[in-house]
Amino acid sequence: MSGFADRRRLAMYSAGWSIMRALPERAAYGLLRTFSDIAWRRRSPSVRGLERNLARVVPDASPDELRRLSREAARSYMRYWGDAFRIGDWDRERIVSRVRVINEGQLRGPLERGQGVVVALPHMANWDHAGAWAGQTGLPVASVAERLRPEKLFDKFVAYREKLGMTIFPLSGGGIDVIAKLTEHLKDGKLVCLPAERDLSQRGVQVTLFGEPTRMPAGPAMLAMRTGSVLLPVTMWYEGREPNHGIVLNFHEPVPVPQERANRIATMTQRVADAFEDGIRQHPEDWHMTQRLFLSDLDAADPRRPSDDKLVST
Repeated sequence: MSGFADRRRLAMYSAGWSIMRALPERAAYGLLRTFSDIAWRRRSPSVRGLERNLARVVPDASPDELRRLSREAARSYMRYWGDAFRIGDWDRERIVSRVRVINEGQLRGPLERGQGVVVALPHMANWDHAGAWAGQTGLPVASVAERLRPEKLFDKFVAYREKLGMTIFPLSGGGIDVIAKLTEHLKDGKLVCLPAERDLSQRGVQVTLFGEPTRMPAGPAMLAMRTGSVLLPVTMWYEGREPNHGIVLNFHEPVPVPQERANRIATMTQRVADAFEDGIRQHPEDWHMTQRLFLSDLDAADPRRPSDDKLVST
């Protein structure tokens, strides 16, 4: 059954890739919007996940307001997939001209001085487009990717991102020391981008996000401290209506290394969470977090969930 599920998943993604690239642009995005509205009306598991997380972002929203927001979020999420399927065919002018940047000096200043930069970002809008923009403007990006099943699907996504100019290391497997590779990249004064609001291990740092405890990966803060690089949170959102849409990149203030030596990584990770909270609160419809993120939402048997008496904000 597992093998059948893997083959079906690969076939679905491959078909989607082919169809979305073959259709005229407006028709492709229109079809995806139709799919998102159907999933929203049926309250698919992904839509319920969006609503579960968005309820933390807009706690005072009425049920109807939350439903309207989740519809926009579902449309934004499907727009991301439209971009993912089509961006490999975009030329440099299309990639670069559809990006608006706020506080770009926060990114380029350190790199021009030969200092590495660790960009920490949440799952907002389209980070693949952001990575392609960086590469096309002289800032090749290194990042990591969660290993997907089947392997052919993972390889397909890695190849797609490498075509956009990014260097991708698998988060697990492959016999690669990912931390060593990223450390080398940063010590050479280059750019590393890491999705950072969802902890895929059981070793993340507990932080408070929208007033609730969750765990975020320690990697961005750890790498910044280890290499003397700048830790720079970024949030992003879409602007414009597809197919004439683009993305906005907002580089927040760099996260300093605390003077106090105790709990430095935890303190820095909380500062990243604070920046994410600010950006997501302004553009919640472009936050594509469908998984269980907050500790109180995890199943009781999930090893990442602490005991109930520890489910309090810190």
